[in-house]
Amino acid sequence: MADILQGYVDRIVFRNQENGYTVFSLTDDHDETMCVGNFTFISEGEFVEVRGEYTTHQMYGEQFQVKTYEIKEPEDLFSIERYLGSGAIKGIGAALAARVVKRFKKDTFRIIEEEPERLVEVKGISEKKAREIAEQFEEKREMRGAMIFLQQYGISTNLAVKIYNEYGPKLYDVIKENPYRLADDISGVGFKLADEIATKVGIGSDSDFRIKAGIFYTLLQASSNGHVYLPERSLLQNTAELLMIEPDNITKHIMDMVIDKRIIVKELNDERVIYGARLFYTELNVAKMLCDLNIKYDLSVEEVEKRLTRIEEKSQIELDEMQRIAVLEAARNGVLIVTGGPGTGKTTTINTIIQFFEVEGLDILLAAPTGRAAKRMSETTGYEAQTIHRLLELSGGAGQTDGRYSFERNESNPLEADAVIIDEMSMVDIQLMNALLKAVSVGTRLILVGDVNQLPSVGPGNVLNDIITSHQFNVVMLTKIFRQARESDIIVNAHKINAGESIKLDNKSKDFFLLQRDDVNVIIRVMIALIKEKLPKYVNATPYDIQVLTPMRKGELGVERLNQMLQTYLNPEDKNKKEKEYNGVIYREGDKVMQIKNNYQIEWETKSQYGITLTSGTGIFNGDAGIIKEINLFAENLIIEFDEKRIVEYPFSLLDELELAYAITIHKSQGSEYPAVVMPILTGPRMLFNRNILYTAVTRAKSCVTIVGSKDMIMHMIDNVSEQRRYSSLDERIQELFVKN
Repeated sequence: MADILQGYVDRIVFRNQENGYTVFSLTDDHDETMCVGNFTFISEGEFVEVRGEYTTHQMYGEQFQVKTYEIKEPEDLFSIERYLGSGAIKGIGAALAARVVKRFKKDTFRIIEEEPERLVEVKGISEKKAREIAEQFEEKREMRGAMIFLQQYGISTNLAVKIYNEYGPKLYDVIKENPYRLADDISGVGFKLADEIATKVGIGSDSDFRIKAGIFYTLLQASSNGHVYLPERSLLQNTAELLMIEPDNITKHIMDMVIDKRIIVKELNDERVIYGARLFYTELNVAKMLCDLNIKYDLSVEEVEKRLTRIEEKSQIELDEMQRIAVLEAARNGVLIVTGGPGTGKTTTINTIIQFFEVEGLDILLAAPTGRAAKRMSETTGYEAQTIHRLLELSGGAGQTDGRYSFERNESNPLEADAVIIDEMSMVDIQLMNALLKAVSVGTRLILVGDVNQLPSVGPGNVLNDIITSHQFNVVMLTKIFRQARESDIIVNAHKINAGESIKLDNKSKDFFLLQRDDVNVIIRVMIALIKEKLPKYVNATPYDIQVLTPMRKGELGVERLNQMLQTYLNPEDKNKKEKEYNGVIYREGDKVMQIKNNYQIEWETKSQYGITLTSGTGIFNGDAGIIKEINLFAENLIIEFDEKRIVEYPFSLLDELELAYAITIHKSQGSEYPAVVMPILTGPRMLFNRNILYTAVTRAKSCVTIVGSKDMIMHMIDNVSEQRRYSSLDERIQELFVKN
């Protein structure tokens, strides 16, 4: 039988806003008890009755584990005074609470609710303050009712607060009439949760609200897979499968959504295609801004050549023909794209362009999509480079609770630069490109550098490829592999793979190896031996620097299983290391982890060796890697050190944004470079075992590639040019604008 306690919430020690988990001290006239449990809504000073049992925590001692609870209206004068003076009602302290209760006694709450104007009878309360007290008292009551109402639909405390803040008392009508509005209005409420609520409320499967929400959700899911639009036939088919209704029931709603300006319908390559309105206009804006930047500069070829020759002599370099053309085009055009594979001299070209602009007296900014790519850009150029997010001064972080973000640098506050150079452009999606271009003034040169044969961005769009295929901008393609690069089989083989040519796998290389194995368990054992014993000495790195890359998430050699196996051997269970289990995954102090979605709100800081904060900011992004330094089970957070020594207090409630990173997918490796890469290649889906995937994986390695598995599958990947089609149309938007102009 459960124990029952009654008392006041004296002090809230900890509260997890996501799931309502709370630690608080409960006091009665005699004792203080530390209580733990999940509470929908609770404030200091409230009188509660809790049911549960006493437990002993190994670190914090005796606690009362609450199973159920009830907030009771304070009845005796002492309880009423204690509640009012607890801080629950802003503006009423202990002394004022005592005067209010002395004046109105047991009638206090009724006076506050029904006759708040009478509060002015108490010294220290004006008419304005009386109104504020009444409003707060009512809001507390309303919010508690809302929390309890929303909880029955499986909505977390954190989301319930967002919903209440968005709709106030109207939330009851929203939930009962059209809960699909939640998916549109509130970050964190997706279609599936809204659909679950709608089912509980009793809204039919063929509801107009449901079908329109399903169409929009399907487009949203497509964008998370990289698509800017979907062919109408695909949209109808995918939405019908999602909603489990006939496609014919969906078609009639398309035009309604066009009229509501939620979607855009276009003819593209002789078929009807459908965009979410936001992504359509994002592509259109990017096209317009690129065209505006693409102006000509009045510099003669002879003058550029002279200055270039002086730079070559001073730097003791000799550019090939295409590199010289790249510098010439950068000097004479507002927009330039430089693309090429590894070892083709992209870095030398960038450095020469920088030197040319410096001679001109231009202010230059360098950036790349990820911290690792920016760091590598800094190392290879000798100039400071930063992430695009930091360049644009990401803002709206911790204070934003709805998932929105913005950049301080935009059309109203553009970058103060004469030239902006962006590296690793294949990783830049259409939304980030839009934000970047807003901050680049007409008259600023924009140089975009990247390898068009890499995998496209994780986010929607195919920006670099579309700009090139629009044929409206100056593009310099570097193809010559320089002598020093030809000594690396990583670079030589990468180019052969890209060209569809066979590669030598006889293990006579110094940096490219194949260990043929055909048994999954043997492959894993070999990989562990390589990471722990062989490769660290060979490439002068730690086991944590060596990265396992695999095409798949699922399967015996997919990310999920490999991470479990590698964690066991690289960071085994240890009584001195704290752990946290979440959704079947164990996170342990010392684990290598990766962020798997953009989080624009989370705060980070870098510290000196003495613990003094050096820099701080907001935002940890998809693909950022780090190490778990500490797990605090009481505060329910992890301390993670991400790339560039950024320290983050990472709450347990965000663990669905994190995963182990001993092994990662090849897609997630974009923009990164590792001393050594180990790849298990045996068997898997044709769409994932293709040339583009293999090429991207190989080019992530700086000093050594080791493939463990099947030689036949590697040759199959080189021959397999099938890639998942990405629906994007920036090239079409650009061509339309050039035709108009």
